[in-house]
Amino acid sequence: MSFERVDGEQVWKGRVGTVRVDRFRHDDGEIVTREVIEHPGAAVMVPFDGERIWLVRQPREAVGEQSLLELPAGKLDAPGEQPLDVARRELREEIGKSASSWEHLVSFYASPGFTDEEIHAYLATDLSDDPAEAEENERIEVVAEPVSRLDDVIRSCRDSKSLVSLLWFRAFVK
Repeated sequence: MSFERVDGEQVWKGRVGTVRVDRFRHDDGEIVTREVIEHPGAAVMVPFDGERIWLVRQPREAVGEQSLLELPAGKLDAPGEQPLDVARRELREEIGKSASSWEHLVSFYASPGFTDEEIHAYLATDLSDDPAEAEENERIEVVAEPVSRLDDVIRSCRDSKSLVSLLWFRAFVK
């Protein structure tokens, strides 16, 4: 099963992403039309100090959540920006820490049926205090959960990037 993009057009561009309508020809000759949301990608990290995992609670208006529990994360903002640089920046901005040890855990697509967003997950360890100014519109509560509560955190989490990263941490790191 193979396909090729035969044409497409951008129908909307915003701050977070771009919407395209693309046409693809499959190897059987059928041409299909797909709406695609282009996204620059994102980085998420599991900040772990040996005893606690650091998370954030923040409002997520798009899904009507007043206080969604998530791992710190951010979008690749500039062309050519590297995922690890984004992870380092967001760790400082969202929870006021830096890490001297970083390990790439996994990269995955957020929802490949309609977006090309790829998320890069990291483990951040050897943490130290290193606050940076957060974006002015962010409303973040920092939450430090003991690693002994990891299963409870996973059960209560509804954010996909955090779930993938926490489950990966539980399966292969902890």
